[in-house]
Amino acid sequence: MKVLIVLTSHSELGNTGRKTGFWLEELAAPYYIFKDAGVEMVLASPKGGQPPLDPKSNEPASQTEATHRFEADVEATAQLAATVRLDRVQQADFDAVFYPGGHGPLWDLANDKHSIALIEAFIAANKPVALVCHAPGVLRDVKTPAGRPLVEGKQVTGFTNTEEDGVGLTAVVPFLVEDMLKANGGVYSKGADWGSYVLTDGLLITGQNPASSAEAAAVLVKRLA
Repeated sequence: MKVLIVLTSHSELGNTGRKTGFWLEELAAPYYIFKDAGVEMVLASPKGGQPPLDPKSNEPASQTEATHRFEADVEATAQLAATVRLDRVQQADFDAVFYPGGHGPLWDLANDKHSIALIEAFIAANKPVALVCHAPGVLRDVKTPAGRPLVEGKQVTGFTNTEEDGVGLTAVVPFLVEDMLKANGGVYSKGADWGSYVLTDGLLITGQNPASSAEAAAVLVKRLA
């Protein structure tokens, strides 16, 4: 089994002067779910190379057993430092794709033509697509072969409006994940803020927040098995 993991290359949190990027737990927890299941992984990002880490995700309150394991893992950190450029990967080489969140994807991957085409290609090839936290935001412009929004009529979740409000970034992000999924016809639901909540509908697997990343990855592994 081979999974593509797509990370953001965007590092600026709007015009706040603060930094953003990918959320460490949302990479680290799935990374070891996949690795421990014998899944081969390739990491990619729009610009390639080292993707920006959201500094808040590496503060003590956000660290987990998986993030500590990742940061001490020479092989994992080397792989992260050398992500493949997104325009150089093809769905034919993979069994599934997984998108970690962090706020960064709302600025770059949501608009990235290679990401949009890649997700559409995975769906067309009957391969699962999993996204957690803010990453369901990258589905905004993804269409079905009939030209309809991919999430239309699908059971989906993603970072909630109340969670965004809780981190004080409602007025900073380019769009709210919950609102976008609903506007595109998604059948949106959520669990308790900051608790694990994962939905599967057809080929689409979505997780609500950082706490959902391990469960979403486990669901994807079970699906591939």
